Amino acid sequence: MARVTDPRPPLPEWILECYDRLCTQACRPDAGEDSVPLINYDDATDILAADAELALEQRDVEYALTRLLERGYFYEVEDELRVTSPEEQC
Repeated sequence: MARVTDPRPPLPEWILECYDRLCTQACRPDAGEDSVPLINYDDATDILAADAELALEQRDVEYALTRLLERGYFYEVEDELRVTSPEEQC
């Protein structure tokens, strides 16, 4: 997501792993072709907190989601996180 001219440092690998796991859940084949991939915010926190491989504490989960929102990987509508560039992820 970060552009070549983006002066900010890239996101840490563990946050990008969180993004990949959430995109896997958001990009469901049963959703319509024109629908935007999304995941409920509470479901996203539950998925990341329960992932034994990531082994994140609740504060880490919240931090990762905040960073992904700030960087534009997701955008939030009500209580849903929507994938900003689904063509790249799904």
